[in-house]
Amino acid sequence: MEHPELSADPRVSGPSRPDPGTRSAAFGRQISAVARTVADSAIAILLAPSCAACARSLEQPTRAVVCEDCWCAITPILPPVCDTCGDPLLSWRVINVESGRCGRCRHTGSRVVRARAIGAYEGSLRSIVHAFKYDGRRSLARPLADMLASCGSDVIDGAEFVVPVPLHRSKQRARGFNQAVDIARHLPLPMVLALERVRKTPSQTDLPAAQRHANMRGAFSLTRGTRLRGAVVVVVDDVSTTGATLEACAELLLKGGAREVRALTVARVVSTRL
Repeated sequence: MEHPELSADPRVSGPSRPDPGTRSAAFGRQISAVARTVADSAIAILLAPSCAACARSLEQPTRAVVCEDCWCAITPILPPVCDTCGDPLLSWRVINVESGRCGRCRHTGSRVVRARAIGAYEGSLRSIVHAFKYDGRRSLARPLADMLASCGSDVIDGAEFVVPVPLHRSKQRARGFNQAVDIARHLPLPMVLALERVRKTPSQTDLPAAQRHANMRGAFSLTRGTRLRGAVVVVVDDVSTTGATLEACAELLLKGGAREVRALTVARVVSTRL
């Protein structure tokens, strides 16, 4: 009786040998990983770079400017949330009874039909935003945009493009970049610079909540040649406090022909109002 391993049948083959190209690519990846580990160790010893958010030493400085602990410490905004502004609601009961909107949105309304944020503007996320915005750690734009696209998928779905909130030219010149633009260009929608800031305004964080809407009045205008007819637009910014900036942008975009305005912000100041 013929043994299977001795069969001359060409359909029966022995163990397959790895393709030389595949082995070469795998070896290259191993070398790259080893080199990066060595580089991380050398940089950590020689330069002792610190996390841009918590200032503790980075174990993998070639891979990120913020440590893994800080990313994991972000306080996410989880359901149930107001379907309009994205503020946390106290219970699912509110969604069943009040159509998913918080007390402010039910009573005052909003030009922004839906807004979402990664998390509360506090703790680790606040430190990350400050490192990005004020310390010029622009590499943070991509991971923040990736997180924003994930938590704001219902805002992005069906929209046509994103519009970053503009900075006044003097502030952008001093900072060197617009953080909203950096985030917007990494989101999975085309970016359109549909707005410009025509009036330099005091920082919203320096004003009482009651004055923030007045502070934004007349601060923006539509850029020349912008066409919004029937478009669903997503306004992008780093932080939302009272929503005054987003409302001012939404008002102009709607006047310019947009059918619907939504919003995405990296962080928001949350409350427990009902």
